[in-house]
Amino acid sequence: MNNVKAALALIFLLPFLGIGQNAGIIPQPLKVVMKKEAFSITEKTPIIADDTNHGNASFLQKILKDKLHKDLPVKGKGDKGIILGTNPQLTASLGEEGYTLNVGDKSISIMAGTTTGVFYGIQSLQQLMDTGNSKGRNIVISGMEIEDRPRFAWRAFMLDEGRYFKGKEQVKKLLDEMSLLKMNIFHWHLTDDQGWRLEIKKYPKLTQVGSTRSDSQIGGWDSPERSKVSHSGYYTQEEVKEIIAYASERQITIIPEIEMPGHASAAIASYPWLGTIGELKEVPTVFGKLPDSYNVSDPRVYEFLENVLTEVMDLFPSNIIHIGGDEVKFDAWKTSTEIQDFMKQNDLATPGDMHIFFTNKISNFLNSNGHRMMGWNEILGENVHEWQEDMDMEVKENLAQNTLVHFWKGNLDLVSKAVREGYEIVNSYHEYTYLDYSYKYIPLEKAYSFDPIPEGLEDSFHNKVIGSGCQMWGEWIPEVMDMDRMVFPRLAAYAEVGWSSLKRRDYTVFRSNLSYLLEKWKMNGIVLPKKFEKQDFDEK
Repeated sequence: MNNVKAALALIFLLPFLGIGQNAGIIPQPLKVVMKKEAFSITEKTPIIADDTNHGNASFLQKILKDKLHKDLPVKGKGDKGIILGTNPQLTASLGEEGYTLNVGDKSISIMAGTTTGVFYGIQSLQQLMDTGNSKGRNIVISGMEIEDRPRFAWRAFMLDEGRYFKGKEQVKKLLDEMSLLKMNIFHWHLTDDQGWRLEIKKYPKLTQVGSTRSDSQIGGWDSPERSKVSHSGYYTQEEVKEIIAYASERQITIIPEIEMPGHASAAIASYPWLGTIGELKEVPTVFGKLPDSYNVSDPRVYEFLENVLTEVMDLFPSNIIHIGGDEVKFDAWKTSTEIQDFMKQNDLATPGDMHIFFTNKISNFLNSNGHRMMGWNEILGENVHEWQEDMDMEVKENLAQNTLVHFWKGNLDLVSKAVREGYEIVNSYHEYTYLDYSYKYIPLEKAYSFDPIPEGLEDSFHNKVIGSGCQMWGEWIPEVMDMDRMVFPRLAAYAEVGWSSLKRRDYTVFRSNLSYLLEKWKMNGIVLPKKFEKQDFDEK
């Protein structure tokens, strides 16, 4: 742990180096004032929680038991110990997720307007405990006052399991690290061409057939190589409920993604009548943009999707459902007499119009059931792909106004255009946020430099960009260790992008604060890229 001690020495020197006061926490808090006092947490230190914070007290108790090997007592009243309190009036200054953390010589106090805010204060305290000094079995926390709140409400990590199933223990591991870093949205990509990973009771073949493929492409895009090994896996609804509960305890909302109208081959292989081309016999074994999509002219397809979405809405507490909507290959629609006739009947001039028509129909269904639709930015009708023909994207249809648009592709001016047209945006611009991209393409410093607010966007529209996400696409990550190397440590950079104010973001400070996390991740069995295994890592 000598490297960690050296990093901590730098952390506490930073105020004297002119960089600003720094508690050593990721993401960097809004305001930090260091004090001379210190508080020693012992096995006799009580946790004092008001009536609203029993859950937070239990969560903190578990953290401290791991460190002190004893359950700390929990009390309802007192002024000496670790105090957890909620005051709704604080939401005026701290918002729904902000908190204050005050470390003195007699107590550690965490106050917030909501229990969510108290939880995030506990996560900051957990980091302070991880980096604090030890005296015997006691943990000594340096005196400080922190006032903190997030810059963005949406701070997401996406895991693609449509390509490779990872399982609930790995999902829980990711949720643990997300919560430590105050990320609050787990975007769960559960269906794609190469696999359907969610039990739908009305349509059992989706998992009986759609969750298994006989082989897998390896070696990169267009590679002829195959693994020669089958791959399968899916989550039962009971397992999903368990994961939802686990996430909820960590203040994380799960947003499921059920892809439509493209990236639907696993579903079409399960029920061939769903497709447009009618040639798919099995779940595809290759990756990339595949030719078939749902037959958007068939009433049975809409009935199928509504039934699937009904089970999804019943299962997931979130009122937002992500429907994908990206990378639809229009050739199948253009050569289908049935779809062309449908387009004429509904006065739809182009495939782009057909795409928006379909998307709005799904949006209306979700809205009528108290839910909101989210989708990748192709659903706006802009041509963002070099392989897409411009004339196919000449659209007159307008996307439903309350759609949450997930930007990933195209000129950043499209973000500004969309918010000026009234849409809310989550900015996940692929050139900065795609975790399947190599460290050569997106080094840690580039990930950290991302600003979800496009340059030049007028201040009056900033509130329309509600946050950002980072995406772990799975085509080339068959193993958990491969996933770990791509996610960590960049996850910490994206966490600070989503939480910390621009004036508090400083890459030099971030790197020094990251040192203990790198050590902790290694000790917990998380596999890091080799250049991050030593403390003085070189990203170049």
